[in-house]
Amino acid sequence: MGRRLSLNGTWDLDFVEIVGLGAAFLITAALYASVGQAGATGYLAVMGLAGLDPAMMKPTALALNVLVAAIGTFQFWRAGRFSWRTFYPFGVLGFPFSVIGGAINLPAHIYYPVVGVILLLAAVQLIRSTNSRSVTEEKPPHAPPFLPCLLTGAGIGLVSGMTGTGGGVFLAPAILIMNWVEVRQAAAVSAAYNLLNSIAALAGAYATLDRLAAPLPWWLISVGVGGIIGTAVGSRHLPDHVLRHLLAAVLMVSGLKLILT
Repeated sequence: MGRRLSLNGTWDLDFVEIVGLGAAFLITAALYASVGQAGATGYLAVMGLAGLDPAMMKPTALALNVLVAAIGTFQFWRAGRFSWRTFYPFGVLGFPFSVIGGAINLPAHIYYPVVGVILLLAAVQLIRSTNSRSVTEEKPPHAPPFLPCLLTGAGIGLVSGMTGTGGGVFLAPAILIMNWVEVRQAAAVSAAYNLLNSIAALAGAYATLDRLAAPLPWWLISVGVGGIIGTAVGSRHLPDHVLRHLLAAVLMVSGLKLILT
């Protein structure tokens, strides 16, 4: 594509290109939702590969993330997998640090490499979490220690706010590797963390950018459909480890592309 979104919110994209991005967002949302994630890193990869302006990428990715995270959080809550006691230590500092991070805007020559590195880290963590599942499932998880949870939530919140990611893609593997929760609870906690921190980071980003992508309503419909499909398919039909490795491959390719741009 190669065309960019200008800072005044106007588009130099035709209808086919906007629909094409919407289709890519739908597929991304479905893939991420199937493994309990909201997809911000994937949306950033799609927009980065399309050559969109970094000033628009962060708030747009966060807005899409909010909807998919809300769908995931509701589904896990309805299934009885969400535990407030497990979640709130991560969210206490995650929320304010996401607001701070959301207000920090990096220039384009820094933003693309930083997001690229974030995508590569996400790929590595997805692989690690997949390989560690057999270990975490064999040993009963122990209660998450309060102070480390606070610090983990704060650190991931700051990074997620700066880069326009919800943070769940980093939180879930971290708490699985530490064996603080079982796999389904990790997905529920990360979905809720994504929702809370995406709202916070979007508020911080909007206060300084005051811009969102013009076709956002259409893209919200796309990721909403993708999120519903992904949740249904991933929880009933496709093996979790296959989807995690597939996502890792997509993130790795996209991350390298952004770094080399």
